[in-house]
Amino acid sequence: LFISMNLSVDEKATACEMSSSKIFSSKIASENDSVYSWDTNDVAKWLIEEGFASYVDLISKKHSIDGLALINLSEQDLRQPPLSLDVLGDIKRLSLAIAQLKEREENAYLRRSAKKFRVFHNIEELSAELLIAEVESADTPNKSLLKTFLAGLYFIVVVLVTSFVMVIVHDRVPDCKTYPPLPDIFLDNIPLIPWAFDVCEVLAVMLCLIWVVVILLHRHRLVLMRRCFSLLGTVFMLRCVTMMITSLSVPGQHLECQARVTDWNMKISHAFKIWYGLGMSLLNVRTCGDYMFSGHTTVVTMLNHFITEYTPDNWRLLHTMSWVANLFAIFFILAAHEHYSLDVFVAFYISSRLFLYYHSLAYHASAISAADSRTRIWFPLFWFFESGGNVGRVPNEYEWPFPSATVIRNFWNGSYFVQASKIELCKLRKIYAVHCTRAQQLLKRRKN
Repeated sequence: LFISMNLSVDEKATACEMSSSKIFSSKIASENDSVYSWDTNDVAKWLIEEGFASYVDLISKKHSIDGLALINLSEQDLRQPPLSLDVLGDIKRLSLAIAQLKEREENAYLRRSAKKFRVFHNIEELSAELLIAEVESADTPNKSLLKTFLAGLYFIVVVLVTSFVMVIVHDRVPDCKTYPPLPDIFLDNIPLIPWAFDVCEVLAVMLCLIWVVVILLHRHRLVLMRRCFSLLGTVFMLRCVTMMITSLSVPGQHLECQARVTDWNMKISHAFKIWYGLGMSLLNVRTCGDYMFSGHTTVVTMLNHFITEYTPDNWRLLHTMSWVANLFAIFFILAAHEHYSLDVFVAFYISSRLFLYYHSLAYHASAISAADSRTRIWFPLFWFFESGGNVGRVPNEYEWPFPSATVIRNFWNGSYFVQASKIELCKLRKIYAVHCTRAQQLLKRRKN
């Protein structure tokens, strides 16, 4: 099933990549923007979509009609100067389209208000169906940011738990004098290279820096961070289980394991040292017993897959360098005799398969959730982080995330705040006009 799913994704990837950018951006605009916030360009697009392209210059350009003005146009306004439309059919059809647009806007306003000001009088009203509907509802910028924060928190907590587990398994590692290293087909034939493990960590840091740059410059960086945190957290949680189940003997006689510590304060201190040292020997973190499976292989493999997935296909040099760094890092782990070959193989297989399976599901998340509601039971983290976004295959689009020199200069001399105040004042005027219009409409309805 997984293999066929991966094949179908690869076949459709080329066809979907060209259109996914437009779909990804248009969904966000249609779900979050109000008609009252439309500018003249949005009005022009709406006129073209409704079949009134011949009136774009007259309505949106010549008379500067934005969303607020459009939704208040009446049939009489269309007939009389300065518009003076002379085709009766167009007048009737445009009036009907504006009326339908106004009705949709009022319904959307009521839904947004009900969602924003929902109040629960008791805990029974907070049902499971309501929570599911809230998670599966369309993502907003704040909701997407919250999901990314929770994914990052999940990853941090899992790494902390992994650090405590590493301290526990360190105390359970068998004595190398009584239990010598296990036979290994690669370690028995590869000589020990003392500096190899440091080179492996340098390669891991290099891949991490490349991935950080990709995240910073990618337009959909929140989606990338959310998927990265959730996948790494899940793999390391699985690693905690495998480390606790069976304790293997050290893979090399050169490894000097520290004496066991019985004081819990020392154990907690050691766990936090592993946590903020990221388990790297370059930062003086040394542990024994955390062999099944290799955490270093997991990290470099995940980083390699993320870099190749979220950069354009024609960046072949970067992809080649990423794969070479991944394979050389695995070789240096074995050359340093820090892990058994089985640890490295299992780590590479689990990391790569989990990455591919997750993205195969993510590319069809909306279709899978609609066809089978049990997705939230089988894959709860996947359901929580991917529902509502309708992201699918993320287009590899980039932007400069930092403010320009002009913005910084305006911020420094105070003109930025003046301009921001003017924008907020314009928004307040629009909101005031909207409420006045709605109040007038309600009064007219009551009189009628």
